[in-house]
Amino acid sequence: MKVALDAMGGDFAPAVNVEGAIEAARENRSIRVILVGDESAISRELKDRKYPSDRITIQPASEVVTMAESPSIAIRKKKNSSIHVGVKLVQSGEADGFVSAGHSGVVMATSLLFLGKAKGVDRPAIATVMPAIKGAFILLDVGATVDCKPENLLQFALMGNTYCRMIMGKKNPRVALLSIGEEDIKGNEMTKEAFKLIEKTDVKFIRNIEGKDIFTGKADVIVCDGFTGNITLKVSEGLAEAILKMLKKEVSSISAGKIGYLLIKPAIRNFKKRTDYDEYGGAPLLGINGTSIISHGRSSAKAIKNAVTVASSISEKKVHEAIATAIASDLQEREHTVS
Repeated sequence: MKVALDAMGGDFAPAVNVEGAIEAARENRSIRVILVGDESAISRELKDRKYPSDRITIQPASEVVTMAESPSIAIRKKKNSSIHVGVKLVQSGEADGFVSAGHSGVVMATSLLFLGKAKGVDRPAIATVMPAIKGAFILLDVGATVDCKPENLLQFALMGNTYCRMIMGKKNPRVALLSIGEEDIKGNEMTKEAFKLIEKTDVKFIRNIEGKDIFTGKADVIVCDGFTGNITLKVSEGLAEAILKMLKKEVSSISAGKIGYLLIKPAIRNFKKRTDYDEYGGAPLLGINGTSIISHGRSSAKAIKNAVTVASSISEKKVHEAIATAIASDLQEREHTVS
């Protein structure tokens, strides 16, 4: 699988992106990475490094999209940006998937523009893998579609169910709808209508889930609108960091703090690993006709490596085609029920 990687995207580009690409290629011989961006800058990072030169190549792109630019302007005026060129490689078939830690809005808009939506999909969703007390779960949407209709949430449930089965290896994922109460009648008009739609599908719908139960491991897929999902994601990231800092501060404040810290250090390290974004790499933009992964701007080399690996897996298993099939099947079933 060939993955086009935006070498210029993210806070620590291009160094971490190049390092992540090398690590991904070393760990998986089936992966080929196309580093897209400033050729001289990328070449400097590759210099003196040992890497599989037959599986890591450079695709020049002279422009970089900054975080302050609007998606519409960036797409229209920066046609030789690393994001633009990288997505076009997927469109032309020269790459199987795209990964970027750059401007998420531009990545999403460019992917939609050139790859289009998968057949039958109304709106796309960004799906992110998050840790739970038991294992991990998928939360979607976390920012692609802020204003949703009930039908959008229905499709998100089908997308998440498909992704969880094919990429996370869960045969019959438990799908839940994020609401303000577990009861069927709880929620706003959008979630109540979405509830009725999802319960008629063949997914394992475990009904509503409250915010307090998100991380318990009750559900494998949690569905919500992009506005709610984005807030949930960022609050979760901030809370995990705050808990670590508060715990360290409290331990250091007691008289035997140094000894206590040494005792709990392994537990803190394990907690950090489980809540670390780097472990999951990036969030796929589901519902498009191809593979596009949106990574965190603060991504490390490890996060980039994992994002490239996930992009390769999604492309190889043709997840976008499976999503289109799932949505078409549901639509056919609903039409048959009405008739």
